[in-house]
Amino acid sequence: MMRKELPTCPVETTLMLIGDRWKVLIIRDLLDGTKRFGELKKSVGSISQKVLTTNLRAMEESGLLSRKVYPEVPPRVEYTLTETGYSLKPILDAMSEWGTTYQQKIAKLR
Repeated sequence: MMRKELPTCPVETTLMLIGDRWKVLIIRDLLDGTKRFGELKKSVGSISQKVLTTNLRAMEESGLLSRKVYPEVPPRVEYTLTETGYSLKPILDAMSEWGTTYQQKIAKLR
């Protein structure tokens, strides 16, 4: 877990953990279950390998996901949401619902 001092505002704490667009997309894709690095890279979209690695490390450090390395050649690495990571599901569901409603409103204006 993080050793840093957390912000006093709970919203700011949440944003600190998932405020990056990539982190939210990584969580979205891991809500379906465990994925390997290559699968995540494909499903998340136009993310570079370096940025994906950086985000996965930060999310592991903050306790949102776990990483399992299999002693194979080449090594196989799998990422899974922790209970804490999975507890963000209602937030992502609400974001999805809001985004759908917004897309429909914009489509009507066109």
